[in-house]
Amino acid sequence: MSIKKFFQDAFSDMKENAKAQHEVDKANFEAAKAESKAQWEEAKLSPKKRQQKMQLERDAQIADAKARTAAANERIKKAKEQQ
Repeated sequence: MSIKKFFQDAFSDMKENAKAQHEVDKANFEAAKAESKAQWEEAKLSPKKRQQKMQLERDAQIADAKARTAAANERIKKAKEQQ
């Protein structure tokens, strides 16, 4: 392999990697922009709507916690049965 071929391959690889990284950066930028807009729209909600949204989130967290508790209790029950 000649030095010229080595550098051509190296620069070709760098060019491809730069293009791929640009696509990743572009996608991350779009995601950050969309998240920022979502936060702005949520911040503009009326206090009553914001309270309703927060209550729905709390209800979901409570339901998740209850499901985890039930799963843990089931594991405890199975562990005791195996003894």
